[in-house]
Amino acid sequence: MDVPLTPLEFARRARRIYPKREAVVDGALRLNYAQFLDRCDRWSAALQELGVAHGDRVVVISPNTHSMLEQFYAVPQLGAIVVPLNYRLTGADFKYMIEHCTPTVVCAHADYIDTLEALRPELSGVRHFVALTGGAPGWLDYEATLAAHPPQFRRPEIAEDDVLSINYTSGTTSRPKGVMITHRNAWANTVGSLMHNPMQVGERYLWTLPMFHANGWTFTWTVTAAGGTHVCIAKVDAAAVYAQVNRESVTMLCAAPTVLIGIANGPEEGRRTLRRGVRVITAGAPPAAATIKRVEGELGWVVTQMYGLTETAPMILVCEMRPEDAALSADERAAHKARQGVELISSGELKVVDEHDNEVPADGATLGEIVVRGNVVMKGYYKDPQASATALRGGWFHTGDAAVVHPDGYVEIRDRFKDVIISGGENISSIELEGVLLAHPAVMEAAVVGMAHEKWGETPVAHVVLRAGAQASEEQLRLHCRERLAGFKVPSAVHFVNELPKTATGKIQKYVLRKQQSAIHRQ
Repeated sequence: MDVPLTPLEFARRARRIYPKREAVVDGALRLNYAQFLDRCDRWSAALQELGVAHGDRVVVISPNTHSMLEQFYAVPQLGAIVVPLNYRLTGADFKYMIEHCTPTVVCAHADYIDTLEALRPELSGVRHFVALTGGAPGWLDYEATLAAHPPQFRRPEIAEDDVLSINYTSGTTSRPKGVMITHRNAWANTVGSLMHNPMQVGERYLWTLPMFHANGWTFTWTVTAAGGTHVCIAKVDAAAVYAQVNRESVTMLCAAPTVLIGIANGPEEGRRTLRRGVRVITAGAPPAAATIKRVEGELGWVVTQMYGLTETAPMILVCEMRPEDAALSADERAAHKARQGVELISSGELKVVDEHDNEVPADGATLGEIVVRGNVVMKGYYKDPQASATALRGGWFHTGDAAVVHPDGYVEIRDRFKDVIISGGENISSIELEGVLLAHPAVMEAAVVGMAHEKWGETPVAHVVLRAGAQASEEQLRLHCRERLAGFKVPSAVHFVNELPKTATGKIQKYVLRKQQSAIHRQ
């Protein structure tokens, strides 16, 4: 018997076997699974009455709240498509993406209503605007509308290859693209995540990762599948994370490396009293070994790195630890965990290939591009067949990530191909150089980009944020690198900055640093 693979099955199961178990914590609000899923059904009924049908799009713009989480259930169970937007973008970005995906309904948190209200005259295709919190004239009140509807609606037939979500890429070099993730994609990613990072019934997951980011790395459904508790937190900083971890007995969270750095460098008093043993999944950018060592050594947390992209739903690699790794020293363990790892059991096949699509040797040195095919690879880019054909050429999704394969089969990313610095014909990995800089005790964050050079073509330049109260000179950091790297990899300059430009998901915006360097160079 064939039954469509969909994460909606996890909600059905949770309702049946965990009805009284705590599902969601959001400030003073606490919901068990029966209450949470009843609310989702009521919102489905309301959306259906508003004209939302199979294949329609529903945009949501909100930080991590219970009402944001509800959209990942209420919208897809109508056969409609949830479109979570990055809430830190500009009005112009919102306008482009809303016009691109042509939603029937737009839902927004109070913080974004004014921005959207100013755009409303230009968004004539949107039938209804819904205020998840707050309100404005002409906007539907979410809570009132939800409460006014019974928890019954007409359930359509849903195929596993139906689109569940459209997730927009960051668009750092071009217009953002809408990644179409299917029910099957999301189901496979959830099962793979649970297989490699088991969650026990009753575990408590803290929402430090934005839910809009690749559907919260599918933890919007993964926590429910495990019968865990979603602990919402709207603002993420070290003090707030410490308080929630201790207050709610948090056992697990996800975070990009830059968020981990912020957590690891929070108030000292908070670090001393912080709950130990929290399991952390990090992805989104390669973490430095120094960051992993600091989080595990000073906080007593356990870090697992995974790798993926929005286009792969998102996880395709996990840095699993093996019994023989127990003998590793702290430094060796951190270095091992800084590698991206091996295929998830449910994600499909991954290779690292050269320019002729031949697999590179597993020598830990030969650079190639990561390509993947399998259950988690997107259906394509929404309304962009040309970009879809380019990305999925030859039956493989081409990631654009440059990596090597080690003799034990573990894959390690060396850079995005666009970020590889070619100096005098030699490839320099910005990630490798950043990792060495982060090992210096004075350095909290580091980003390396290439700068044009008359003789060498390019030369690496480092941008560094120092730890609070720490000091280091440019020459000290260059000497630190020179002692650990080949001479041509040493940064030709080190710029000290107060902060690095980042996306809402914590990725460093290297294109911004390149533009800044170009402007300085022209002066």
